[in-house]
Amino acid sequence: MKTQTKSQAAFVQAKRAIPGGVNSPVRAYGSVDGDPPFIERGEGAYIYDIDGNEYIDYVLSWGPMILGHAHPAVVEAVKVAADKGTSFGAPTEAETELAQLVKLKMPHIEKLRLVNSGTEAVMTAARIVRGYTGREIIVKFDGCYHGHSDGFLVAAGSGLATGGLPASAGVPGSITENTLSLPYNNIDMVEDFFRRKGDQIAGVIVEPIAANMGVVLPHDGFLEGLREITRKHSALLVFDEVITGFRVARGGASQYLDVIPDLVCLGKIIGGGLPIGAVGGRKDVMEKLAPLGEVYQAGTLSGNPISVAAGIATLRELEEEGFYDTIRRNTERLAESLLEVFTSADMEVQINTAPGLLTVFFSQTVVTDFLSAKDCNDSAFRKFFQGMLTRGIYLPPSPYEAWFFSIQHNDTMIKRTMEAVTEAIDELKL
Repeated sequence: MKTQTKSQAAFVQAKRAIPGGVNSPVRAYGSVDGDPPFIERGEGAYIYDIDGNEYIDYVLSWGPMILGHAHPAVVEAVKVAADKGTSFGAPTEAETELAQLVKLKMPHIEKLRLVNSGTEAVMTAARIVRGYTGREIIVKFDGCYHGHSDGFLVAAGSGLATGGLPASAGVPGSITENTLSLPYNNIDMVEDFFRRKGDQIAGVIVEPIAANMGVVLPHDGFLEGLREITRKHSALLVFDEVITGFRVARGGASQYLDVIPDLVCLGKIIGGGLPIGAVGGRKDVMEKLAPLGEVYQAGTLSGNPISVAAGIATLRELEEEGFYDTIRRNTERLAESLLEVFTSADMEVQINTAPGLLTVFFSQTVVTDFLSAKDCNDSAFRKFFQGMLTRGIYLPPSPYEAWFFSIQHNDTMIKRTMEAVTEAIDELKL
């Protein structure tokens, strides 16, 4: 069992200087009845806290570390870039190189604008959609989290769901009144809303594979229906691929599910673990952005050379033969093992997966949307989470998040994970 004396002391100190002791709410471990370990370093699929404890990491900085921690190619690229300077606020050739790499892997992206985070990418996409169409309403889906900008904190999943918050204080109703949230996977409600308001709807934004209410796959025909409906009503379709981009496939969920949106929001993996975001898509839509068009967006650190260097190094590594087959195979292997062990223990769970993503729902009901995701046994999750953490398995501290896989996860780690699962389940049954 792990001891966290130094981490507990560090958390006390952090709470004196930082709201809640953390710089992103879910890190506070409030929903899992504990204090967070403070991480000192990472290597491959492992992280190590300041007490010297080792963990197999299934959080991976919430997704970016698909190559694992401190990958030599990424570390070297960052060092080389830093030696040249950390920021210029001016164009660099590396920005173009990263944009071209993204376009090569996602041919439906004809032009790309780099920004500083996934939240900023979505915020920019919303402005483009409204500027391009001249309309105001944007449709999202319950449980899909698109960052913390004011206009999208409506029925969001992720940290808001974890904290039990329906929205956020400080967001005026006048800002969210043009954001409508509908149930995920319910194409009939989308059709009905477009029948009534189609000429006022600028676009639809969706996580093509939801990962902020836990992993939830789209029903057959759901994304295709969104594509057809938005085209019919001259609205734009936006895929938020901050999580799925370059994770579920080289071309993201758009390639994996064979549905092409008008705009794509990216982040996480394209920065190799450093802060970055991007929005890209159809040329005619993207050229609405300044300096070509009248939709304004700017950022002092957009295209930061160190983030760009890490992103280029990461995307190049994804070309390794068999890379995505390995990620998919390990995801499926762990999911199958989990289901077998839980079933043997007469515990009913739902396990949803996509390549590189997995969620265990403590529920007797198949999880297909935010409503069914919320109908889970949070108490069982908390106990399971703590049982796994004390055995050196680092899971997301929320039932509404995905487990992430890197190329560094292997059979030995999966075996060790399952040994911990078996022991944690035994504790649940006490």
